[in-house]
Amino acid sequence: MDLFTVSSEATGELEDRKSRFLAFLVPYADFAARLEALRKEHRKANHFVTAHRHLLDDDRIEESGKDDGEPAGTSGMPTLKVLQGAKLIDAGVIVVRYFGGVKLGGGGLARAYSGAAADAIANARLVPFQKLARKTVSAEFAHSSDLERQVETLGLTVISRDYTATGVTLVVEGPEDLIEQV
Repeated sequence: MDLFTVSSEATGELEDRKSRFLAFLVPYADFAARLEALRKEHRKANHFVTAHRHLLDDDRIEESGKDDGEPAGTSGMPTLKVLQGAKLIDAGVIVVRYFGGVKLGGGGLARAYSGAAADAIANARLVPFQKLARKTVSAEFAHSSDLERQVETLGLTVISRDYTATGVTLVVEGPEDLIEQV
């Protein structure tokens, strides 16, 4: 199954019976900090509904949908289902609601929250998801430039570079299939 993720924030919006729903789709690494910033930025908002999907090291998917005071099951889970339907991983969505004075009911809330999340996904630049791995590789000084060139050609990231008495040891990170080529 092909999975997707986002590398930058995307936004969406929906209005229903005077309530405004502002959706923010963010990379998972930015999720907690962005939620905190939105709570400060939108102090008068009534709800901050969240959903996320994250791939754990053991290849299990951690996911959640939180209603933040809305009736149970009317906001967090419908928002999570939109992430699942878009095959998004390592991403989260935060939907900020400004209550407009008219109750929407369970179905109306589910449609509004999922609609705002879907709008953010439609406005996002989705990229294919690749699981990253790390590997430690070493080379003698005579072959260190070949190793560095190979790492650069594969587009891997050098996390650390340690020189020893006999050569160099690199810790590199990148997509699993490319890491195996080093």
